[in-house]
Amino acid sequence: MAAQNQNLAPILILLAIAIAILYLHLTGGSGKTRLYLAAALTVVGVLLLLPSLAVPLPSWYTSWFPTPKIQLGLDLQGGSHLLLEVKLDDAVKNALKRRGEDFKRELASNKIDAEVTQDPSGAVLIKLKDPSQRSQFLDLAGRLYNDLTISQQSSEGGAVYAINFTPHELAQVRSSAMDQALETIRNRIDQLGVRETTVQREGEDRILVQLPGIQDPERAKELIGKTAVLEFKLVDDTHSVADAQRNGPPPGDQILYGRPEEGGRQAYLVESPVLMTGDVVTDARVRPGGRLEGPYVTVDLDRRGAEMFDAITAANVGRRIAIILDNTVYMAPVIKERIPEGRVQITGSFTIEEAHDLAIVLRSGALPAPVNIIEERTVGPSLGRDSIRDGELSFIIGALAVLIFMVVYYSGAGLLADFGLSLNILLLVCVMAALEATLTLPGIAGIVLTLGMSVDANVLINERMREELRAGKSPREAVKLGYERAWSAVRDSNISTFAAGLILFEFGTGPVKGFAVTLCVGILTGLFSCIVVTRAWYDYLISQRRLTTISV
Repeated sequence: MAAQNQNLAPILILLAIAIAILYLHLTGGSGKTRLYLAAALTVVGVLLLLPSLAVPLPSWYTSWFPTPKIQLGLDLQGGSHLLLEVKLDDAVKNALKRRGEDFKRELASNKIDAEVTQDPSGAVLIKLKDPSQRSQFLDLAGRLYNDLTISQQSSEGGAVYAINFTPHELAQVRSSAMDQALETIRNRIDQLGVRETTVQREGEDRILVQLPGIQDPERAKELIGKTAVLEFKLVDDTHSVADAQRNGPPPGDQILYGRPEEGGRQAYLVESPVLMTGDVVTDARVRPGGRLEGPYVTVDLDRRGAEMFDAITAANVGRRIAIILDNTVYMAPVIKERIPEGRVQITGSFTIEEAHDLAIVLRSGALPAPVNIIEERTVGPSLGRDSIRDGELSFIIGALAVLIFMVVYYSGAGLLADFGLSLNILLLVCVMAALEATLTLPGIAGIVLTLGMSVDANVLINERMREELRAGKSPREAVKLGYERAWSAVRDSNISTFAAGLILFEFGTGPVKGFAVTLCVGILTGLFSCIVVTRAWYDYLISQRRLTTISV
């Protein structure tokens, strides 16, 4: 929270000075006071901009003054571009499997003797051992599961029914799985500490991920793609693991393996029924541990999970329970006593980084289905440097052309307009630095467009003042009427452009949002520097009775 407040401090300083100037402008404060505040605003802006210029700063500066920086986007600093494919068919199979387990419990509670399995296509197969219970089964299914279709497959040796989702429910399951995958991946990336990432849906089953400036793309890929299905199962200590490896596991058991170690992967014979899953996890944190065992991860369970874990540990004291993530046994401790608090520890000779990644995937939840990386591109820093150089060149050429034109065409008024334009760009960049916004190539284009919008406002004001002078008005009246009569046109053009920027920000993605941010912020700073700051200079001259002519 302290870090967030520190990031807000620069923008609050800028806002305070800007509001003070605006208040004095609206209430008729002296032009001299407004000029002093504008100078203070400029100084604060320069101080905020220094950290983004990659210049060495003294220690007293960094300790007493906030040092936010403008972040560079993927097109400017390089990074990783990943296109992921979500296996939605697997998500449907998993959802049907859960429905099959629910069906199995309902059948048992209603004393319907049936065998529940799942075929390779994902359909749940229910075989009634007593065909006379067919009506009872169909009545139960129709009453409780109206989102499923039930079709009879065979009646030889007992009625066999296939259970699938209705078309509407199938579409809902696929859509929900995609939304869950999108949110889970976004949460995991956010906890990596990578700023201004792009995580968005592409088509029906794909997700685009862009990671600007990522230093370890392999770690990011592993973290993104980990399904993170957490399960608790009992270890079968009544049978030999070696015999199970040679002859196959006994009915109701399965062989799983631990994490890779120097001596290979340890095999575990575990019972197939899942006692508890990771959907009851509310938090996961890394703890340092001792010198020998290394860091470990503590897992907090919700109320339902705590009650389930309490019952599991109470009923199985003396047995080993396997904590399994993505079919890998992380540990299989002996339950020495009942554990009622709903707090689990996962150890496994982790490094700090491994423990941190495990905590991230447990906190962010499980992916509903596996994801495959079908496209990967790395944007190198050389391309970023070329992009920055070209963007800077276009901005410098455009800015110089505008500044020279204003001085040549409007003389002294053009020089004052140039000051307002320069202050506008300075404030724009400073606000972006204070907000730690991301600068992209389209963002640079937005800055150039902002410069054009500011010029348009100054041109309208200067032309209005010219008209008033031609009409015989005094310089004081020409200034007053020039700003007042140009205001409606300046206001309407900037409001329409600002609204377009908001729409781009709301519905755009990635670089389009970067363009929208610089455009909207630039419009606000441009109006402030043009309408308030430049007007303060004229008001100051008027108050000193020194405005006898206007060079326009």
